[in-house]
Amino acid sequence: MKKLVAVASAGGHWAQLMRMSPVFDGMDVRYITTAHGVVPSQPGPVYRVTDANRWQRWRMLRMFLEVGWLLIRIRPQVVITTGAAPGLAAILWGRLTGATTIWVDSIANSEELSGSGRLARRVANLCLTQWAHLADKNSVQCWGAVL
Repeated sequence: MKKLVAVASAGGHWAQLMRMSPVFDGMDVRYITTAHGVVPSQPGPVYRVTDANRWQRWRMLRMFLEVGWLLIRIRPQVVITTGAAPGLAAILWGRLTGATTIWVDSIANSEELSGSGRLARRVANLCLTQWAHLADKNSVQCWGAVL
């Protein structure tokens, strides 16, 4: 059974990840989020990490290390994320630990990829947008919308 880590920050990122969760059936799934008191629609442990953004450098460092520690302990074969900062950390740590990494940019980013998405496309094995006009054949693909 494949071990998968699904990562999303609170709010819309988490809602989009939960919309994708039926695809995870048959896998050993672990969730990482910044949200408090969430219960995934599919069974699997939920790990909470520090919420941070690019203007909170110390919190960002703490979150980055928390995500790294979890991925080193869990050793997933696949990491999938809808963003934002914890998802980017998971993509980076996932690549370092040998996991296949998938970034799904938020549907809210209809004009351009998110800042985290622009970084993730350089590192992730697969980078997806939910808007066809943002896709290009070299680094970002569109397989449709989650919502």
